Amino acid sequence: MEVVFNKPYLTGKEAHHLARVALSGKLSGNGQYTQMCHDFFQQRFGFRKALLTTSCTDALEMAAILCNIQPGDEVIMPSFTFVSTANAFLLRGARIRFADTYPHYPNIDPESIRKLINEKTRVILVVHYAGVACDMDTIMAMARQHDLMVVEDAAHAIDSGFRDRPLGGIGHLGAFSFHETKNIISGEGGMLVVNDDRLVSRAEIIWEKGTDRVAFSRGEVGKYVWKDIGSSFLPSEITAAVLYSQLEEFDEIQSKRKQVWQTYYEYLRPLEKRNLFNLPRLPEWSTVNGNMFFLMVRDIDERSELLAFLKQEGIHAVFHYLPLHSSEYFRPRHDGRTLHHTDRFAGGIVRLPFYNEMTENEINYVVNAIHKFYSKT
Repeated sequence: MEVVFNKPYLTGKEAHHLARVALSGKLSGNGQYTQMCHDFFQQRFGFRKALLTTSCTDALEMAAILCNIQPGDEVIMPSFTFVSTANAFLLRGARIRFADTYPHYPNIDPESIRKLINEKTRVILVVHYAGVACDMDTIMAMARQHDLMVVEDAAHAIDSGFRDRPLGGIGHLGAFSFHETKNIISGEGGMLVVNDDRLVSRAEIIWEKGTDRVAFSRGEVGKYVWKDIGSSFLPSEITAAVLYSQLEEFDEIQSKRKQVWQTYYEYLRPLEKRNLFNLPRLPEWSTVNGNMFFLMVRDIDERSELLAFLKQEGIHAVFHYLPLHSSEYFRPRHDGRTLHHTDRFAGGIVRLPFYNEMTENEINYVVNAIHKFYSKT
């Protein structure tokens, strides 16, 4: 048997909605499907303002502009994340200060944040790894105390929550991904969520290349003009139509993904009890959204051996991330601090195959292969 790492899930309604877009004569962005997607997220999660983007990277770049980042401003974020999280703020001239993770989960540790705050700090940028919530109460309190902006990189976190609040809807700004590896997909795509009323009008202007074209389309102004910096952040109606096809089956998709996550957890728990590896350790304030499933092995050598063994068995498992602070690009720019827990997670995480249509037989095959590996060690 071969078990791939990811299979993009299509609902079967994509062709219908794409045909409607083609017949409408409106292919560019901010049309009917864009608005229907915006309405879904605003009504479902209570987001103040949702704006589809061409990627989560674009949403983060919009967030950096909205935070008024200037050269030399400092942004605190985790090193255990994808490069887009840092790039968006580096492009505005920010100095990145990397905080460490918790010892038990690869989310940013508020105590590590606290030690880095100084008079140059402007933004705390959190990443909800695998859809598990950071400690948002502590982080928001810290931000209020020091008059800082909070941006949530919620690329993994659609439909996940901190207590009774949706992730991406707690900080001043939130960024989501609809890449084909995520829960809800449009191939490529993302979304900026604006939770601060003061930022809504400017976000629409930045989204539309720095013009007030959105206000013009609502009949609020007689013509649209250049008002601010911006770029072409909004996606086409084609992308929005694919996304809307997913949103029509949102609950079914999420139910299935959560089931896959729970099945993995239950089947691998006996091995964890034998102290062979650690499964995700969830804080009491977080929900599970079925974004991915990972286990944490002892060290990088064991991980390499496990991944090689799984590959021989036809199972495509992967690792990530290479920590940004030790990357070829950022190493000479890092302040030299050791991020002990970040490095440990970077050397030990194994991501298992995970997709909507994954069968129990496929999960069993992966689990049995892991059993077989540890029976040989």
